[in-house]
Amino acid sequence: MRRTWAIARKELQLYFYSPTAYAAFAFFFLITGYFFSADFLYPPYIVDVRPVVGSISFVYLLVIPLLTMRLMSDELRQGTDELLLTSPASITEIVTGKFIAALIVQLMLVVGSLIYPLILSAYGTLEMPVLWLSYFSLFLVGGAMMAVGLFASSLSAHQMVAGISAFAILLVFWTIEWLGDTVGGKVKDFLGMFSIIGRALDLQKGVLDVADVLFYVMLMGVFVLLSIQVLERKRWR
Repeated sequence: MRRTWAIARKELQLYFYSPTAYAAFAFFFLITGYFFSADFLYPPYIVDVRPVVGSISFVYLLVIPLLTMRLMSDELRQGTDELLLTSPASITEIVTGKFIAALIVQLMLVVGSLIYPLILSAYGTLEMPVLWLSYFSLFLVGGAMMAVGLFASSLSAHQMVAGISAFAILLVFWTIEWLGDTVGGKVKDFLGMFSIIGRALDLQKGVLDVADVLFYVMLMGVFVLLSIQVLERKRWR
């Protein structure tokens, strides 16, 4: 576990040595700030945090591929992956450490975006269960997206390819429920179970459903495990 945290600390430092991270943060707050001002700073004022969370989730679709595309692809491009793969740290520790760093960065975005409900509270009373469960859902959605981005980054040495791959996979999870709507029937219900946005709706209504939380945790686990398997294959080549 000590090695995992050491890798996580190193990744966090690399995040903030990289201009890409600053550009992603700036883009995130610029776009979410624009959506917020367009929706809430002009009458009639709607004191509801859920549209804020919906806008942030959409911006995640654009920002998270930028934040994750270098996680493994940078190592592959520079050739330092060979040093990592032959280091005393296991591949599981390496991938987990990088994922923890990505989660912490995503948590910074979530905490920073609390400025929006703070502004909303000046216009009325927010429902606290809805507020905190909505932001909890935002963290879970972002964590699952980070895991997808980590997996995409392990597939290619080219950051741009990794970023585009992450965006494509996330877009599938984003639109899968819409695909189900066009088909209808049991297929709609089945595909809806895998919607990365649809599974967060109950949480955003203030309803804590353990099945929804487990969905996001399992999605993170699956893509972290896939990243480990990709690197294991590279080790034995």
